[in-house]
Amino acid sequence: MSRVGAVAGRTFESLTGSRNFRLFFFGQLVSVTGTWFNATAVSVLVLRLSGSGVALGANTALLFLPVLVFGAVGGVLADRHDKRRILVWTQSLYAAVALLEWGLILSGSIRLWMVYGLSLAAGFVTAVDHPTRQSFYVDLVGTEHVTNAISLNSAMFTGTRVVGAALAGQLIHSFGVASAFLIDGVTYLAVIGSLLAMRAAEMQRGPRAAREPGALKEGLRYVWTTSALRRPLVVMTVVFTMSFNFIVLIPLLTAQQYGGDPRVLGWLSAFAGMGMLAGALVMANRAPAPTWARLTGFAAAFGAVLAIEGLMPTLPLSYLVMIPLGFLGMSFAITANSTLQLASRPEMRGRVMAIYGVVFLGSTPVGAPIAGWIGERFGAPAGFVIGGLASVAAGLVGLAVGRRRAAARRLAAAGVDA
Repeated sequence: MSRVGAVAGRTFESLTGSRNFRLFFFGQLVSVTGTWFNATAVSVLVLRLSGSGVALGANTALLFLPVLVFGAVGGVLADRHDKRRILVWTQSLYAAVALLEWGLILSGSIRLWMVYGLSLAAGFVTAVDHPTRQSFYVDLVGTEHVTNAISLNSAMFTGTRVVGAALAGQLIHSFGVASAFLIDGVTYLAVIGSLLAMRAAEMQRGPRAAREPGALKEGLRYVWTTSALRRPLVVMTVVFTMSFNFIVLIPLLTAQQYGGDPRVLGWLSAFAGMGMLAGALVMANRAPAPTWARLTGFAAAFGAVLAIEGLMPTLPLSYLVMIPLGFLGMSFAITANSTLQLASRPEMRGRVMAIYGVVFLGSTPVGAPIAGWIGERFGAPAGFVIGGLASVAAGLVGLAVGRRRAAARRLAAAGVDA
């Protein structure tokens, strides 16, 4: 086998080895493209209806508030029930929300409070969908290939961002914002079809959690008492709350400095997506075992580039910096996800990934309004810099803590040997 063939084999081993994952991957390839149409359209719609960065942050917060409040409950459901069946229902509900938004815009009756309400409804679906989908990868490919599957799924998610965000900006400019929601609603048929076509006999299901009281409390206690889970989650909480909400700042930056042109918004998101795609493919190929040093190092590097983005004086330079920003952000997110997946017991994985969802998505109701307020009060560039410095601090403190713990273990070992 040639070197190129070997690299391709490592990179795409989950796709070639699992028919079920292959179906899920290509179904999501279509569906997630529509999701990026939706995300771009919502930002444009909220700014047109309000002209406010705070409103943009509030809408993003409402989208993820249910994950913060009810995400752990979604993890209990994922541990107890058939994940594939749950996902069919969640994808169907996502489609219904998108099509309802399309109808309201088309009829001319859309108002800001309606956008808020639909974002909140989608958030309730996400509270169940996210932990179910994240813990579903092990069912599809097993623990041996889960990092590769997560990386490939992330590559797909971000690759479609490049296409979806750029096309969405042009589509909205040419045909209006309603068209993006219609396309999003229709694309959910692809992932629903892929779920229904899977072979149940090929699933690698672990044991399901027993139906007993206190399952949620047990999951929280398990995470808090397991240092391999607790310490990464603390770093993730800081980074996801203070730094990953740059998605709120991108449309605000477009509005403040580039005339609110949806094509600029689409291309800024697309360049970030290019970097994310590259990061996901590199992680899929190398599939490195997640370590504490790698997690905290990615956090610090991501924060540094985020701050640099806020200092860019021209649009071409902003486009350019978005690429490493996306690369490092994706590398951090994949390392975080893999760390928790591999450190979890099978019967706890749904609840652990639900708590990851609370940190990853549920932190947005806190971070998005903060980012929106900073961007509106001091300017979007200041929001990038402040968020970047927070991530740098989390990464450097985490690295220092890790080194102290490693030194303490070496001293303890030396004492035992002596």
